[in-house]
Amino acid sequence: YVPSQADIVVFEAIAAPPPAELFHALRWYKHIKSYEKQKASLPGVKKALGKYGPADVEDTTGAATDSKDDDDIDLFGSDDEEESEEAKKLREERLAQYESKKSKKPAVVAKSSLLLDVKPWDDETDMAKLEECVRSIQADGLVWGSSKLVPVGYGIKKLQIQCVVEDDKVGTDMLEEKITAFEDYVQSMDVAAFNKI
Repeated sequence: YVPSQADIVVFEAIAAPPPAELFHALRWYKHIKSYEKQKASLPGVKKALGKYGPADVEDTTGAATDSKDDDDIDLFGSDDEEESEEAKKLREERLAQYESKKSKKPAVVAKSSLLLDVKPWDDETDMAKLEECVRSIQADGLVWGSSKLVPVGYGIKKLQIQCVVEDDKVGTDMLEEKITAFEDYVQSMDVAAFNKI
């Protein structure tokens, strides 16, 4: 929709306005003629008339030929081979700023809340001693929470205890291994609930 240098080349090749029967061509001719004073500032590069028409038609107009070679124009601006020193310096500065911001950001620690069921051997097991043994397990990333005794049946109660663990430091397998190591008090241990925090 914007006139270009191609329009000017074709306009200059036409000797007279098209006849009235060719109303579209006549309208175009008048439109381009209205840009007479601005034709040098229109966008595009002036080429020979034959470059704008069909590929098989020979140019017989004798219009000025373009001295520029189309192969030299890089339409996509891919100048990856040469990066200016200024651009390289700017890129390095921005990377350094990004790395410094990234290092200042605190790392997110993945934690989980566990509810453990610790079952005794029988109704004669000392549950206070059992809880004391379980709470004696200390590890980096392990925090014990509240506990309660839950009836199982026939007078037997199990210890239900909460803990919060850092996923990278403490695993459920490690907890089970350490809790079941108290063989005099603990029959088995189950994870009743496992929630990510």
